[in-house]
Amino acid sequence: MAISCFADLLNEAHSQPDPQRLLFVFTRAELPDNPTPEQRARFEQGEGGVLTPVLCVDKTLDELSDMAALVAESKETEIEWDIVFVAALAGSGPRPPSSDEAESHLQRMVESLKMGNIESFLALDRQGEVVSFQ
Repeated sequence: MAISCFADLLNEAHSQPDPQRLLFVFTRAELPDNPTPEQRARFEQGEGGVLTPVLCVDKTLDELSDMAALVAESKETEIEWDIVFVAALAGSGPRPPSSDEAESHLQRMVESLKMGNIESFLALDRQGEVVSFQ
């Protein structure tokens, strides 16, 4: 199934044979250190920049309803973000992995994103639409 939005992601996660925990790393677009004039101009037009992880959380499928609820919950942190990267962690047996089990995976995900490795993750904007990078 091609995932094009948050609802598709939830449907796909619910259809998996093993219970899932979703990992979220929220990022903010920022100018790189010592930007060139071209980089600054593109960033001011809403393009380019670097995505810096600012917040991460893991959720079971029972804790998720829709993108609007996830955005509303993120607003409670008062941390601004632009793109959220998502990965799934499958459990074994009748339960999804615990938050403690997900922690090391979240940390690896953050480190991977800091290094610019985004291909393994689904990227969503604040409206829950899939974002592709070129």
